[in-house]
Amino acid sequence: MIFITAKFRVRPEYADQWPHIAAEFTAATRAEPGCLWFDWSRSVEDPTEYVLVEAFRDDEAGAAHVRSEHFEAARRTLPPHLAETPRIVNTTLAQDDWSLLGEMAVPGQD
Repeated sequence: MIFITAKFRVRPEYADQWPHIAAEFTAATRAEPGCLWFDWSRSVEDPTEYVLVEAFRDDEAGAAHVRSEHFEAARRTLPPHLAETPRIVNTTLAQDDWSLLGEMAVPGQD
């Protein structure tokens, strides 16, 4: 799978509205057949920072995402709300789901 984490620093006046601003893009991406997950979180230390954790089945699914109409629309509509260019980590992993964090295993959970 392609695993991506991106940090978006949103302009302060849009920080509380960001989930709504990105909602259409989020919904369309989650509906892509190759999308495994596409999840936003907000920093507990910086209310203007959102972290996007996303995964796509393979290179083909990632390429289809970048070529999609909703991705092109997001390239036009999201940047005016940002304080800076998002930062990203992008890697390919030989797995297709989350692994368990064994060091913090919950007793009795398989």
